[in-house]
This record gives sequence, structure tokens and C-alpha cells, in this order.
Amino acid sequence: MRAIQLGALALFLFASSVYAQSAQHVRGDIASIEGTKLIVHTRTGDTIPIELADNYKVVAVVPASRGALKEGAFVGAAAMPEPDGTQRALEVLVFPESGRGSGEGHYPWDLKPGSTMTNATVAEVAKVDQGERLTLKYKDGEKTVVVPHDVPIVTFEPGSREMLRSGAHVLVSARPKPDGSLTAASVLVGKDGLVPPM
Repeated sequence: MRAIQLGALALFLFASSVYAQSAQHVRGDIASIEGTKLIVHTRTGDTIPIELADNYKVVAVVPASRGALKEGAFVGAAAMPEPDGTQRALEVLVFPESGRGSGEGHYPWDLKPGSTMTNATVAEVAKVDQGERLTLKYKDGEKTVVVPHDVPIVTFEPGSREMLRSGAHVLVSARPKPDGSLTAASVLVGKDGLVPPM
């Protein structure tokens, strides 16, 4: 069951990255949920209704240790470009092994204006004054990402629908329907009050 749930998670993340231009990443707190009708109060103050698929999946976002940033790990790093060509991480997601390869590459992200996402394998880890410097290699190239000491590092574990309650912090990759309403197949929810940082 765990493998099935994490496999669904990998597909969700892959779709999120591939369809970044048409998907809407809704970040905020649950205002209410009734059946498959989810209402999210966003970080920008909007209230957005989302219709969840009948078989929607819930994935928990949980803290990971800095020790998880090691050679061979497959990670997703949201970051801001630096003048010297490196990337300064805003957060790092350490994928479960079943998610390896999800959304591999380097592309624009919408966490902050001008931010990027790099999903890649850690080829090298070096300690620097700011934290760790990761060399991330993906099929079309590589990026150097500096991970400051205060940057959140997270991973995923299977979640449950019971976690979706008023006040829970969520990230939903929603797709617009022809009528402008939003629909989604999965919900990322922070476990024990964690705010999904990606």
C-alpha cells in the first residue's frame, strides 16, 4: 500500500512540474472540506474552492534531517538564482526512493517571483559557511545549490484524508476546468502543523 501511495505521489509531482504553466499551485490553510469540496484560504488572502477527484490522494509533508542531503539522493530544490550563477535554496525536498526521477530537470517555479525548481540527483555535497553546497545533476545538465542552515528540508510519507481538516496547511496542484473552476487529484498536507515549504 505504501508503494502504491508513493507511486501516486511521484505521478502527482511529475504532473505538477510538467504542467507548471497551466496548473495553479494553491498554498494556504484549509477553510473547510466537505466530501470532495475543498476550500483553501490562501497565503495571499484569497479563498479558493477546489473540487477533488473522487479517488483523491493525500500525501503528508514531514521534516527530514540535514543528513538526508547526501550523495545519491534525489531531491527537489526550490531556489533563487544568485549573481555568481549558483542557486540559493528556499527549501529542499528529499524524495522517497519511489519518487526518483519525478519532474527531473531545472525550470521556473512559482514559490517566489523569479524562483526556480531543480529536481535532480545529488552528485556532491560540500560543507560551506552558509550550510551545504550541493552539486545537482539531471539529464540535461547540473546546478550548484547552496542550502543555508535555516532552510527547511522535508520529505513525504503516506497521508490520510483525516489529516484534511480546518486549519491544516496544504499545497494543492489544481487544474482549471473550461468553466474556470479548479480540480485536483492530490493534496499535500503538512503533518503536525508543518507548512509545506515548496
